[in-house]
Amino acid sequence: MLIAFIPMLIFYVATAQNNSIPHLEKDDKHEFLKVENKHFLMLAGELHNSSTGSIEYMRPIWRRLADKNLNTVIAPVTWELFEPSEGNFDYSLVDSMILGARKENLKLVILWFGSWKNGKSTYAPEWVKTDPKRFPLAKDKNGNTFSTLSTFGKHTLNADRNAIVELMKRIKELDNKDHTVLMVQIENEVGLVDYRAAYQGTPNSCMRDFSKEATKLFRNRVPQGLLTYLKKNEATLHPVLKKAWEENGNKTDGSWEEVFGTGVKNDGEEWKTEYSYLTEELFMSWHYARYIGEITKAGKEVYPLTMYVNAWLKQPKLTDPGLYPSGGPQEHVIDVYRAAAPDIDFIAPDIYEVNEFDWFCEKFSKSGNPLFIPETKVDADAASRAFYAFGKYKILGYSPFGIDGGGLLNTADTEDKSFTKVYGVLNALNPFFQRYSGTDKMNGLFIDSKKTTDQVEMGDYSVSIERPSYLQAMGLLGTEFNGIQNSKELASGVIIFQLAKNEFLIAGGIGATLIRISKSLSNKSNNIGYASIDEVTIEEGLIKTHRLNGDETAFGGPVILAGEAKIFKIRMYDY
Repeated sequence: MLIAFIPMLIFYVATAQNNSIPHLEKDDKHEFLKVENKHFLMLAGELHNSSTGSIEYMRPIWRRLADKNLNTVIAPVTWELFEPSEGNFDYSLVDSMILGARKENLKLVILWFGSWKNGKSTYAPEWVKTDPKRFPLAKDKNGNTFSTLSTFGKHTLNADRNAIVELMKRIKELDNKDHTVLMVQIENEVGLVDYRAAYQGTPNSCMRDFSKEATKLFRNRVPQGLLTYLKKNEATLHPVLKKAWEENGNKTDGSWEEVFGTGVKNDGEEWKTEYSYLTEELFMSWHYARYIGEITKAGKEVYPLTMYVNAWLKQPKLTDPGLYPSGGPQEHVIDVYRAAAPDIDFIAPDIYEVNEFDWFCEKFSKSGNPLFIPETKVDADAASRAFYAFGKYKILGYSPFGIDGGGLLNTADTEDKSFTKVYGVLNALNPFFQRYSGTDKMNGLFIDSKKTTDQVEMGDYSVSIERPSYLQAMGLLGTEFNGIQNSKELASGVIIFQLAKNEFLIAGGIGATLIRISKSLSNKSNNIGYASIDEVTIEEGLIKTHRLNGDETAFGGPVILAGEAKIFKIRMYDY
């Protein structure tokens, strides 16, 4: 009896240890990140690609990041510096990242820049780059060789997998008690892309890899693993994949073109619904996902942190695979990734095309995919959009790119304090996230130059936001408040918690914002009014209120001036 009990005890202890690791957890309505037995929202910022290239460069930055009210830093570990010569690993940069973040009470999401970064292989070690016979490169349809590692290289996969195993061993050794590291992103914006075609308008020539090995596999049978998945999950397949398969007879055997049809070029005018060279993209997606899945599986066997992949998105003007990375984890190939790489926890969109923010969020939160936005713009509009993203889409986390300032692609004013203000408010709201996240008692609203009003019904009430009309009437548009010019262009976002039937906690900014609460369509009361409006500050979980009335509420509700991020507690009454 004792002998039988010992293995059960070992299993129980192992399970308890695994559960203490930061991990994704599901309830009835959504999936969330759990850290030290609490729901954790990543108020994050991603560093520039090469910021972690030396200990000395990063040493003063950790404190500055903590001062911005971040709780999470997204930071790269590059293969070239981690394994400068084959089989010889340098742990110093990884150690300094973990210890530097921990010292400032910050969490880390580690980006593994291994075989690919933005579809290129710039962070692969020199011993890989200089041996194309062993580590083959991709080719375009004209026979030109890219400086991009082919996803069909067996030795490349083995080398990348060995490196990630060593990385996860080191993270486990240094962090299995403190849990500074929350997640690992495997590779970055993978897929085959022709930069010249994308940015110079030359003909697209890499909708797939045209190397000898790739072409052989493209003409061979579709892997049985994918076909089995299609048959098993036919009812829930993404409509684009399902349509391609059905139009070609739901075949369970055949080449890629026999099963999914011949890929064709579309005009791209309806980029959301047109899919150029879909068969080539599905083929590349399978092989990138298979490669990344092998790396993910090996890493999790060492230390089972959450692991995800991120996407350089298909978008207007970059509508064909090859103009955006062909084979990358787009929302319309999520089934291919699930079939080829079941160990990947989710797919995360990098959203820079913010005019399509809602469309991307809706698409990437379909079919049970948890939504995390690891890259977006770093400006005042993006800061205000954080309120909306957490409230509306119940995201795991939000992260502007280049949070450390400077850099080639960062044109934002590095002195702008918008994210510091917004993240300060969101941090204070943590107790309310713990209670309401994932429920219909939490929502978000957003306005900008293209959308001047937004509203949502919550029970008996309709909550809305708009520009305060008196600002224009008083000639205040164009003047500066709090270091930010007040204008119709500046975006505003809010997050709403419904605390009781007639009580709301509403937080938001950064553009000038008027918050209104009115009757919903279901409310049968004759009239409603504000019983009280309090401006709220929350310090270490303690709520302090300041009652507003008169001029502060005379325009229909509380007003937030440009550059501000505020919290209000509002009670309604009927009369």
